Amino acid sequence: MKKSYYLVVLFLSFGCSNYGQLKKLARLPKLLDEVSGIEKIHGKNLFWMHNDGGNKNEIYLVNSSGKIERTVVVNAKNNDWEDITSDQKGNLYLADFGNNENIRRDLTILKINFEAVMKKKSVEVEKIQFQYPEQTKFPPKKKKRFFDAESILYYNDSLYIFTKSRVKKDYGKTSLYKIPASQGKYNAEFISSFENCSKMKCWITSSSISNNGQQVALLTSNTVLLFYDFDGDNFLKGKLKELDLGFVSQKEAIDFNDDGTKLFITDERSHGKGGKLYELDLSKKTNH
Repeated sequence: MKKSYYLVVLFLSFGCSNYGQLKKLARLPKLLDEVSGIEKIHGKNLFWMHNDGGNKNEIYLVNSSGKIERTVVVNAKNNDWEDITSDQKGNLYLADFGNNENIRRDLTILKINFEAVMKKKSVEVEKIQFQYPEQTKFPPKKKKRFFDAESILYYNDSLYIFTKSRVKKDYGKTSLYKIPASQGKYNAEFISSFENCSKMKCWITSSSISNNGQQVALLTSNTVLLFYDFDGDNFLKGKLKELDLGFVSQKEAIDFNDDGTKLFITDERSHGKGGKLYELDLSKKTNH
C-alpha cells in the first residue's frame, strides 16, 4: 500500500481529538502499525488482525482493549496480505492479492483451519489461487490498471473480491468478483462494478458482510459505503447509504459485530497518528 497520499492529509485530519462518527476503542500496539485486516470471532470480543505486505507472516488475536493475546505464524509468505474474512465454521481466509503494479500472476487466498489456528502456534494453509480473465497483460496499460485489490468477504460458500483501481481520475471504481471458497485454481467471475468518486480517498480498502447477509460495508479513507436490499450476491446493485467517518486516515480494515449493528475499523499508524481500533454504531446512522 502506497502512503504518499495520506501523508498530505494526516496533519489536517488529526488537528483535534474529535473522531467524527467514530468511537475510539483502543490504541493498537506498535507490532500492528500496518494493520490491514480485521475479523471478529463470533460470540467473543476478540479479533484476528494482520499487517500488510513486507511484514511478518503472522496473525494476531487482539482483544477490544488492543492487547495481543496470541500470535500465530502462518506458513506462507506475506507477499501482500490485504484483508481477512471467515466462514460460519470460523475458518479464516487471508487475502494475499495486493497488486499495486498490476503485475502479479500469483493472486492467492490462504485458507486457515479454525481448530488449528485456535490451538497451534504455527498453521498450514490451503491455497485458493485465481486470476482475472479480463487481465491479459502484466501490467496492462496505465489506463487499464483495475486489478489491484484490498477487500474480501465470504458468503454462501464463495469468496468475493472488490478490486481497487490504479487508474488516474478513476480511483473510485471497484469491480466485484467471485470465486469458490475451496482449494484450487480459478478464473474469477465478474459480477458488477460501482463508481465512487475519482480521487484516491475513494479507494476501497476493506469489506465486510453482516452475519445475516443483509448488509455489505466497503471502507475508504473517510467513509463507509453501506449496501443493503441487494438481490442475491449482486451487492453493488443494492441501495446505498454513505457514512462520513469525519476524518481521513489510512483506514485499511473493517468488520461487522455479531448482530450487524456496529462496525469495527482500524487505521495504520503514520507519523504518530492513527494505529487505533474504532467502533461505528450503525443503529444511530441508518434507517432501513
